Order: sequence, then structure tokens, then C-alpha cells
Amino acid sequence: MSVDVKVTPGKLPIFWDREVVYFANLQSLFYDNLEQTKILVKDIQGVPTYGGRLVSILNLLFFNKKNLIFLESSPNKALLEYMEDKLELSLPEIEILPRKHYVTLKEKTLTNNSEDHEPVLERIRQHSAGWLDGYVTDSTLVAIAEGSKKSTISSFEGSKNGNNKFLLHHYLLEKGLPVFETLVASSPEEVNSALKKFNDRGYKKAVIKSQIGASGCGLIRLDAVPCPREQIPEYLFFEGPCLVQGWLGEEVPGVRNIGSPSVQMFLAEKEVTLFDITDQLLRDESIHEGNISPPPYFKERQEIRDEILSQATEAGRWLHSQGYRGTASTDFLVVEKKERCEVIICEINARITGATYPTILARHFLPQGAWLMRNLMFESPLQGSQLLSEVDRRGLLFKKGMERGVLPCNFNLNEAGMVHKGQFVFIAPNTEECENLLAQMQAVFPRSCKYCRD
Repeated sequence: MSVDVKVTPGKLPIFWDREVVYFANLQSLFYDNLEQTKILVKDIQGVPTYGGRLVSILNLLFFNKKNLIFLESSPNKALLEYMEDKLELSLPEIEILPRKHYVTLKEKTLTNNSEDHEPVLERIRQHSAGWLDGYVTDSTLVAIAEGSKKSTISSFEGSKNGNNKFLLHHYLLEKGLPVFETLVASSPEEVNSALKKFNDRGYKKAVIKSQIGASGCGLIRLDAVPCPREQIPEYLFFEGPCLVQGWLGEEVPGVRNIGSPSVQMFLAEKEVTLFDITDQLLRDESIHEGNISPPPYFKERQEIRDEILSQATEAGRWLHSQGYRGTASTDFLVVEKKERCEVIICEINARITGATYPTILARHFLPQGAWLMRNLMFESPLQGSQLLSEVDRRGLLFKKGMERGVLPCNFNLNEAGMVHKGQFVFIAPNTEECENLLAQMQAVFPRSCKYCRD
């Protein structure tokens, strides 16, 4: 039976009327693909501090407000005070659970020893929440839920299948929706064969996609010519065959890139809501560096918006049928090919994504306004309190009741506890003002504040 889909861009849905124990298990994004996880930790600075992004929105997502979150490292105290005092947000209870401790909990629950008084497990068993959740529902989260007699928001299968690009691609083919020109490869030799075929078809480049990936990990762009085997890592085949797709860059004759929009979705038990549309700000290799909403080109291209929402409706129904529940995004590429516009689904991210927290915060404080999110790197690390003070002194710091301003939503800290990177949301009535706020923010820290990957 097809699930109902509501389309309400710019307006938040009613999220979960539940209490939750949430695990910021970012390093579980690839489930048990340990080699690919090592690439994630190597390429993204401050992975253990990324869970801090969830602190500001958890009690908006689960609005019973008796929530507990386990982070891998301690968030910045000054930032928490800003959220409570200036934004007047309710924050969850926070406990610290390093990754190396989290992964041991599965085995400890499986021993089923009534005399086992592992403090974390006891804390979860005694918590009033009936639900567990995380970035993904991995096997450890499922074991913790079973051991504490609680339920996960999503099933393991729903979480994993919902993030699987291979399964999604074949569903899109069945439905007759636009897809990239694709070949399937089960080995480096088959990848090279596919690269040669794309070269013969006129492509300059091609991209290899593992079935599960995120933040550019599990995606490799290559020239469309056979390459040495060592350039095709084995972890790409961890889940089985990978996808090799022709790269629609502007080096392809007749192709012009328009944008990389992303539809934010919420999947409840009986319905799906499409609640915002952003444009992704991408670096080379399709690496995410931020988002802007609404996409500026929508002003002149209403038909693009309509097609995106139509395809996202179909994608949301598929994701719901997999058993996934919670926030998610459907990412697209919009191109003009020989003066004809095409909208193509790239992937679904069945989790809280880099656009989830800025859209929830921005739409909570300024429904139907505009927002811009950027990851900013500071060459000279700062104290969190110093950073907030400097932005506030210039009159830029967003506070509840304002219509425009800079909202810092997470600080990535170095070993000395200093801010070396952060996620910042720029909120205003329109996108032009958001971009102006970004320029003013960068002027506060000249020669130090640069864009970086998410």
C-alpha cells in the first residue's frame, strides 16, 4: 500500500512525540566496512566532535524533551550556554561515550549476564525512553535495544537498505525515472572495462560508487580510461558490486550544470513529509561543504522545483517501504543537456544529514525564510567563548526573536579544546542577505576563516 506524502517546503512537520536515547554513531555510517570508515576519519577533521551538531535539534526532533544523547567527545560549554540562553532551546541530557567503548557494548549485551553492571547499559535500561536511535541503526544499536528492552526507530534492514545506492538505482530503473548512464562492476577488472566503455561513448570522466557511502567516502572520480588496480580500492566492493556511472560534468559537450538540490524528508510511521529544498554547495569530487535554501535558481525555473518534488515523492515512498523512519534527504543533479533540462536522483541519505540540523533550526526560528550553512575552518584556533563574543560584538550573532543573524550550531575542537572548525547557519528573509551575513562573518576573522568539507 502506497504511503501518503505531504509536500510542505519551508514548514517543519510534526516530528516524534517520543523520548529517545540517541547515539552519535557517525563512525557506523558504513556499518562494518572498517576500511572505508578509516578513510572517513582520515579525510574529515574532528569526526568525534561532529555529534555535537545534534545537541541543538534533538529536543525539536523528539519533543517530549526527556532525551539522552551519547556523544563521542564533550561539546563546547560556551556554545551550549549560547543555545540555552540566547536561542532559548531545550537541550538533551549529554553523556560521553567514546567510539572504542560504543563498539564493545554489542558483545556485552549478548553475554546476557544479569550480574553485568556495565554503567552505560545500566543507564540506558533505567532511562524512561522507550526508543533508541542513531545516525544509522547498526548491529550494535540493535543489540543495545534488545538488551535494554527498547525499540529502535528504524529497523537495521530499513537503515542499511535505505542508504544503499545499488538498490535505489534499480528501483529508479523499474519506475522509469531518469538515471545516470550506469554499468555494474564486481571487481577492479570490471571497473576498467566499464571505464573503457564510457570513453568509447564520449565521456571524459566516470565515477565509481560503492553501494554505501557518505561525505565523498565510497565515491571515486576517474578519467574514463583504464587505470592501475591500486586506484580502485577493495573497500568499494564490501557490500557487493559497485556502480560505475558516466560523469555529467561541463567537459561533456552540450552539458551545463545548474545545481545539486537536496530535498529534506521526514518519514513517520504512516506518512512522509517533504519539508525543505536546499541546494548543496559542493567541491570537486562532489564533496559537501554546505547548503543554501531555497535554491537561488528556483526564482526563474519553477519547473525544476516541481520535477524535484515529484521525484522526491517517489523516492520517499521507496525509502518508507524499506522500513526506514526518521529524517532523510534525496540528493539530485540538475543539468541542461543540449538545451533540455534533466533532473536526476543521485542518492538517498537515510539519516540526519549535514542539511538536517540547519534546516530544522532555520525553519524553527524563521519559517519560510532563507538560510545558508557553511563549514568554516579557522587557521588560528579560537576559544569558543572568544569566537561567540567576537561575532556578537559585531551585532551578527543570531538570537531568538531576530530575523537575521549568524547561528553557530557546532564547534569542532582540537586536542587543546580550541575551535578549529565549525558549522554555522546564516538566517535571513532571503538568500542574498544570507550570503551577505557570511561575508560579514568572514570579515570578523580575516585571512583565517575558510570553507571546508563536511
